Amino acid sequence: MKNKKLMPFSIACLAIAFSILSLSCEKDMLSDVAVPDGDAQTEARAIYSNRTVNWNNRAHDSYSYSEAVADFGNLRGTWQESRAFNSNGTCRVTLLKNSLSGAGGLIVNIDVSDGTSYEMDWQIKFHSAFDWSRGGKVGFGFHIGDGNTGCDPAWDGNGGTLRVMWYNDYTNVYLKPYVYYKDMPGNCGNDFGKRFPSSGSLAKETWYNVHLWAQLNSGSNTDGWVEMKVNGTTVLRQQIRWVTNDSKRSVKEITFHTFRGGSETYWQSASDGYIYYDNLYWNRVN
Repeated sequence: MKNKKLMPFSIACLAIAFSILSLSCEKDMLSDVAVPDGDAQTEARAIYSNRTVNWNNRAHDSYSYSEAVADFGNLRGTWQESRAFNSNGTCRVTLLKNSLSGAGGLIVNIDVSDGTSYEMDWQIKFHSAFDWSRGGKVGFGFHIGDGNTGCDPAWDGNGGTLRVMWYNDYTNVYLKPYVYYKDMPGNCGNDFGKRFPSSGSLAKETWYNVHLWAQLNSGSNTDGWVEMKVNGTTVLRQQIRWVTNDSKRSVKEITFHTFRGGSETYWQSASDGYIYYDNLYWNRVN
């Protein structure tokens, strides 16, 4: 009788333990997964060292999370389906009015095979009614090591980023590099005093071709490279010391960041804005 009474209890304990273990495993699986508007995804995703994305075969419609994964591979961050759109063979990102950073734009990172040298190309166009406001981050770039951003200086030698900004100095609007690296002079990204165009302003409804290259340095040497070209014109090309920590010495992700800001309210706009992308290409050189 004693064994018969304990058997159901033992079975129940085993069931509870299995349930807890399953939940624990599920939590681990979901902890580093991109979440599209709150829906968790657990499917396996590709990781590319070489990729071309042009959106030519996408229907003119919303740009879903599953489509983004098919195009880019493994995504980290939150894919905002309500702010991404397949627009006649291009990718259109919406910047929400009265919002900054991730609250009003799109911030995801694309997982790529680790490499010490990567190049990329992409095209960008601003909508005809786009409000320049003060500026913001645009397009695709490189996440190195810990991938410092957000005015977290990379002085510890553990990481950096190469991204692009559009910036309005209230006289002209231009694209400029925005770089975090070991020897950066201030807390926020360095533009090295470079811009495109070198005089005058960007035009709306005009495609610009952006090329970026990042090559990691060796040891503690300043023998890495950073390069940015727009429409074939060299904006920035110089040697650089990205990191000093060997374990962080690689490009880890492609950044896809489109948002207004800055953190102060004067970076905001009173109207929604649209930025278009096309012909993305990245390649691990080494």
